[in-house]
Amino acid sequence: MDIPLALFFRISLVLRLQAVVIEPDFDNLFDMKQTDISEYLKSLEKSGINLGLGEISAVMDRLGNPQNEYRSILIAGTNGKGSTAAMLSSMLSSAGLKVGLYTSPHLSDFRERIRVNNVLIDESELAVLAGESRRVSEGKLTYFEFATALAFLHFRRRGVDIAVLETGMGGRLDATNLVNPELSIITNISADHMEYLGKNLTQIAREKAGIIKKNGICITGVRYKPALAVLEETCRLRRSKLLVLRKDMSVRVKKGGGFDYRGLSKTFHDLRIPLVGSHQRDNAALALAAVEVLGEKGFLISESRIREGLASTRWEGRMEIMSRSPLVILDGAHNPAGISALLKALAGNFSYRKLIFVFGVLKDKKYKAMLGRICRAADRVFLTTPASDRALPPEQAGPIQANTVVEKRPALALQKALLCAGPEDIVCVAGSLYLVAEIREILAKRKE
Repeated sequence: MDIPLALFFRISLVLRLQAVVIEPDFDNLFDMKQTDISEYLKSLEKSGINLGLGEISAVMDRLGNPQNEYRSILIAGTNGKGSTAAMLSSMLSSAGLKVGLYTSPHLSDFRERIRVNNVLIDESELAVLAGESRRVSEGKLTYFEFATALAFLHFRRRGVDIAVLETGMGGRLDATNLVNPELSIITNISADHMEYLGKNLTQIAREKAGIIKKNGICITGVRYKPALAVLEETCRLRRSKLLVLRKDMSVRVKKGGGFDYRGLSKTFHDLRIPLVGSHQRDNAALALAAVEVLGEKGFLISESRIREGLASTRWEGRMEIMSRSPLVILDGAHNPAGISALLKALAGNFSYRKLIFVFGVLKDKKYKAMLGRICRAADRVFLTTPASDRALPPEQAGPIQANTVVEKRPALALQKALLCAGPEDIVCVAGSLYLVAEIREILAKRKE
């Protein structure tokens, strides 16, 4: 008798759960109210970043290592890992699988980080899991470690067939790296978080390469040759297979917005994604290569489901069009490589008379390089302040150019940008996701 793939994985999951050490009792456990969760998460933000897996490993041991109770995919990279995760999750969900998706950061609601088939974790379930995790962790986890623990628990509780996990920063010492994934994806490598990951791209590449497992498979979009050499050496030492974009798989853009994919063993013509920019087609190629690899591991997905999944991908705050006439676009580009990709996407996909930016970043970012690129491309730039204690005061962003205006309040910066924009212009809000989230909420309220 043939058993459907999704049912097979769920039966296997039930059998594996018998060995779990601790399973939260959803009827009797102390849970946390929504306000308690918010306050507790705020308190964890002060704990900063922990470059080590000791605490999260100990907590997961006490919880029965839920991350081992389902199959997974781990995605690292400087830019594009969230988009790649969203596209891959959407294709797997379209195939009828129950798919967990863990990403960071969120825009307006913490629950955005933890989804099953793109449905956010329920508030009541989050409360119970947060209460259990807090009791077991005894306040020793950082914000990101605590969020990762919640995701691991939720995916076990929901009996997912597979979880798509985005690393927070780096890879080697990232809390998500406790899983033993079916495959790893490294989207690209550029300068970001250098105070933690290394002084140059080669050192950063070594941290990202930490998600490559022994005898595993890694798919990458890295182009910088010294960084790619690090991945090649890591795969050689760990006897892992490395699949490289533009070598083992490729995309070709077609007129009208579609693209062709030439993969490991399959070719698809005229694929469509709602995410704008050539960099998103590269991200789609990585997700498609992952689908091909998963097919060899039992996750068979038809071409129609692949097309449906790509076309229905949603990824808020990344080249997201909020309104037209003028065209208002939100994008969380917060490093030089991201800004370059954003500017290329705007120039290559839209016709406009004037380009107007609202820009604000955190003070630990390479803001001078970003602002320099924006000022050269834009007609007017409004510098503002993201809603974060780590925000860069806009007047300190560097020499104020002739086309640059400082407006500390994001709402007013947006208002001024819209006032000087005509129906054929573009207003682009970019930089910190804190800023993107605030502007997105303002625009959403205006629509209502």
